Amino acid sequence: MDCDCSVCGNGQSNAILFNILSRGESTPSEPSYKRVPQTCHCEKRRTVCLKTPGETCQVASDVLVKTVHFMKSLPAFQQLPPKDQLSLLQNCWAPLFILGLAQDRVRFEVHDSPAPSMLKRILLNGRETPSSDPEQPTLAGVQTLKACLKKFWSLDLSPKEYAYLKGTVIFNPDVPGLKASLFIEGLQYEAQHALKEVLVPLHPEDRGRFARILLTASTLKTITPSLITELFFRPVIGQADLQDLLIEMLFTR
Repeated sequence: MDCDCSVCGNGQSNAILFNILSRGESTPSEPSYKRVPQTCHCEKRRTVCLKTPGETCQVASDVLVKTVHFMKSLPAFQQLPPKDQLSLLQNCWAPLFILGLAQDRVRFEVHDSPAPSMLKRILLNGRETPSSDPEQPTLAGVQTLKACLKKFWSLDLSPKEYAYLKGTVIFNPDVPGLKASLFIEGLQYEAQHALKEVLVPLHPEDRGRFARILLTASTLKTITPSLITELFFRPVIGQADLQDLLIEMLFTR
């Protein structure tokens, strides 16, 4: 793929010009300073999409349904005020979904997004605004997501470990506007304690496993909900708001 960024374009021409101007000016006694090459990040900024959207989006939809069902199945979650349930859902659906991908060992591949047609460029010229044009998945974002999944796969968590870890993610007392924040803080502590306790019979000699699990879970925050939405669900839901669909799933009995 051709690169037209300032680093690749201007950097190369500047290096050529530097070499031409500096010819014959240096003497053997003068030190030779080489120009430090600049790194081009265009490759990671490339927009990408799923190679097999039909198959992968179906698997992703199944994971999302199971994610919301898991939240609804928790008696403690059902005891919370509806507004707190909604706030927790909006805060944790993306990291919970990623944990679901990891638990089901979902693998996917991406390729470059097709360029917009000439007709679309003409029709939309000057009409697109940052608010109307959603952020497209980038290669860098997908690589971050895959790296996160590989870290969880390397831990080889059991179903119980995944369940209690999801509990620590759901019950986050730091979400703004919670009415039952103290109760939620207690639930998070219970989930963390249960996770730590389940490690004793499963991995009695691995004393650092609990810390490694929490450290790996912290990488979930590096993946934006918009990346998840645009990569896995935009091909299915079109212009619909995924948040509205999640709310409907949560409160439908």
